[in-house]
Amino acid sequence: MKITDLKTFIVGNPPPHHGGRYFIFLKLVTDSGVEGLGEVYVATFGPHTVVRMIEDVFERHIKGQDPRRIETMTRRVYGTGYSLRPDVSLMGVFSGLEMACWDIVGKETGQPVYELLGGRVQERLRTYTYLYPKSGSAYPETTDADHVYVNPARAAERAVEEVEAGFTAVKFDPAGPYTVFDGRQPDLESIARSVAFVRAIREAVGTRADLLFGTHGQFTASGAIRLAKQLEPYDPLWFEEPTPPEVPEEMARVARQTSIPISTGERLTTKYEFARVLEQGAASILQMNLGRVGGLLEAKKIAGMAETRYAQIAPHLYCGPVVGAANIQLAACSPNFLILESIRTWGGFHAEILQTPIRWEEGYVLPPTAPGLGVELNEAVALANPYDGTALHLEMHGNPVP
Repeated sequence: MKITDLKTFIVGNPPPHHGGRYFIFLKLVTDSGVEGLGEVYVATFGPHTVVRMIEDVFERHIKGQDPRRIETMTRRVYGTGYSLRPDVSLMGVFSGLEMACWDIVGKETGQPVYELLGGRVQERLRTYTYLYPKSGSAYPETTDADHVYVNPARAAERAVEEVEAGFTAVKFDPAGPYTVFDGRQPDLESIARSVAFVRAIREAVGTRADLLFGTHGQFTASGAIRLAKQLEPYDPLWFEEPTPPEVPEEMARVARQTSIPISTGERLTTKYEFARVLEQGAASILQMNLGRVGGLLEAKKIAGMAETRYAQIAPHLYCGPVVGAANIQLAACSPNFLILESIRTWGGFHAEILQTPIRWEEGYVLPPTAPGLGVELNEAVALANPYDGTALHLEMHGNPVP
């Protein structure tokens, strides 16, 4: 069995844009006609440049290969061009190709991927959602004082609605903008707003739901510790990425001085970067993104490393449902799985772009029993929603916070 062809899709994500402005999907095709589906989560280049990168890696390292030889392909791509070091863009490209290989192998053997990675240990997967606006875009051009992103009372109302829908955890990030100049000290207004959000949501949901306090590496270690001390009375399940990801030694200072568990990982790639997090004690909850980390096999290795430190995994998702499907496969076969990021209940465009939607019931995802990743792309919907823009998937403010 050999891989012979590649198809790519840049799909515009219609309003309300939950999960991003666009998704980058790919398909690998074998000489026997089996197709494997993947998704790439690369935010460092525009989407059309990313597709050229996918094509380059495919031609150099994937075309003509046996899709079962995943370890060999991983090492060849990881070391390409005399690198042999974590490269978030390169490994993001490879992640989509790698999960497509697993999809092929699963289809050839008639097994879900989780059965090929140790077997299913989780019958259902607990999920959480971000507190999106009830209506309107996830990227509002302006946010008035009553918006869910800035008003604690509105956020508490949305939290209650999501809990009543079945979620037992909700995430929000009221700590202010993130910039290319971070980390910094939080100003007193940001600390007060963060406390107001956590207090209001805790009072609204009580013990029915965990609170997931999100940040994006905005703070220095000392600044994050100041903020954490103010949040501790409300017992969040985690404080996400309190410092920038490049120096886990600094994040470890935060972990040592707060009772709130630290989570991190969406900006990390390969087992080597996660090993530093674990060795330093920087986080006890790892949030690898399967479209960036290096693929399913690499993520399974990281989950195994985490077990040795009693750390748990909570796969990250801010992209499309194919990465979501890969997250589900990893979670289903991981004893140290904690919780899965969900784009609300997997409805809307996340359901339309798939031939069969991901199953979500009463706060939990039910792992599929279909072979491979368990999902198929609806190509008609993908082709009907092209994205022709040049925006990055995520962007940071380019100037310091005044």
